[in-house]
Amino acid sequence: MDKHIIMVVGGGGYVDSHMVKDLLQANYNVITFDNLSTGHRDLLLGGKLIKGNLGDTTLLNRIFSDHRIDVVMHFAAYSIVGESVKNPVEYYRNNVANTIELLDAMVQHNVKRFIFSSSAAVYGEPREVPIKEEHPLRPTNPYGATKVAIEKMLSDFDSAYGLKYVSLRYFNAAGADASGKIGERHNPETHLIPLILKVAMGERHSIKIFGTDYPTRDGTCIRDYIHVSDLTQAHFLAVEKLMAGGDSAIYNLGNNRGYSVRKVIEIAARITEKQIPAIVDGRRSGDPAVLIANSDKIRKELSWRPQYEDLETILETAWKWHQNDASDTKN
Repeated sequence: MDKHIIMVVGGGGYVDSHMVKDLLQANYNVITFDNLSTGHRDLLLGGKLIKGNLGDTTLLNRIFSDHRIDVVMHFAAYSIVGESVKNPVEYYRNNVANTIELLDAMVQHNVKRFIFSSSAAVYGEPREVPIKEEHPLRPTNPYGATKVAIEKMLSDFDSAYGLKYVSLRYFNAAGADASGKIGERHNPETHLIPLILKVAMGERHSIKIFGTDYPTRDGTCIRDYIHVSDLTQAHFLAVEKLMAGGDSAIYNLGNNRGYSVRKVIEIAARITEKQIPAIVDGRRSGDPAVLIANSDKIRKELSWRPQYEDLETILETAWKWHQNDASDTKN
């Protein structure tokens, strides 16, 4: 029996590189489609790489003509909240317009299974916590708005063309592969945990805390952190669901618990055994006070069971990766 072919749109980025690695280990054929504008070639540990832009319809049609693709996974969105507020046109162009081209090419070539990397940003400032999938979608920034727009498109494409999808609404992806070979690397870096660890490594003088006047216990934002390998496991379950003829679905991915910015800094200092100075700054536009998932739906329907639920373990894997990555950069 031929191996199934998974097309990973993105692939050289954070979650997507872990996805490629795990797909290859599970004996899938993997085609990575990425322009590597924000991704990294060295994070891709195998498979076939096709370099190109998502809006290139000619190239997309050629890929779908040349390969019998079973499932498309889409990770190629721009994802920096502050940047989306300052430059929304680029976010709507890349995240929405280019995704239309991808979905259109899939329909033209009868590729009917799609897994979408969505976000907790679709919810905006939550009315209730933990957040269920049925919570109203009221994003507070253009990044979240683009995810809502794509989810609406997916629903319409399902109704019109029979394209089945699973949309996975990540909360805060964190950590690194247990091997330490791949992990989180952005340029510029905007995510809290790698920024904290860069302070521990001496690459930065301090970490900024954006706002200490939120309605939380210590005044700083609270987030639900989920290990990147638990995210990829959820994607596997989504692939199995669609390959078995399952219907479209939307799932939250989180650990159902939250940690404040100050708490993350405290735990990181304990794990790294380093001083991590913090500087208080003003709130960032579009940052909700609390985002914690209710992920009961995917646990019940797909039997998803996170393996790295505590933040200490998540930080330990991230710390191992950042030390290895810094060592490789020096050599």
